[in-house]
Amino acid sequence: MENNKQYFNIKEVSDILNLKEHVIRHWDSIDPKTKRLRIDGLSMRTKGGTRYFNKNHINKLSIIKNILFEEGKHNYSLDLVKKIISSKKLEKQFSDETNTSDKQKNIQSTHNTEKLKNIIKNLKILIS
Repeated sequence: MENNKQYFNIKEVSDILNLKEHVIRHWDSIDPKTKRLRIDGLSMRTKGGTRYFNKNHINKLSIIKNILFEEGKHNYSLDLVKKIISSKKLEKQFSDETNTSDKQKNIQSTHNTEKLKNIIKNLKILIS
């Protein structure tokens, strides 16, 4: 990313984030069912409809990309919902848990809980 440039077009953002332009357009488009933007605050538009992105927009897109394309696997929205729901259950189970006999299971559960907490944190950043 050029340090002195304030705004980038969709082609430049696509190259920076290694995302296809149509994916960025989809995230930044209006959902026909709800008649609202899918995700608010991803770009600025001119009166003609041209999208421009600043560094904050690019950071937000990067967070979305990291959530949706975690570890080379494409997570669809239902997968994210399942992760969020299961993370809440894991957090409750983990806090209620005192001593487990199986250390390996506990380590894996801790690792999964941390990954899910990170996903929730990133989602909260996106929402705000």
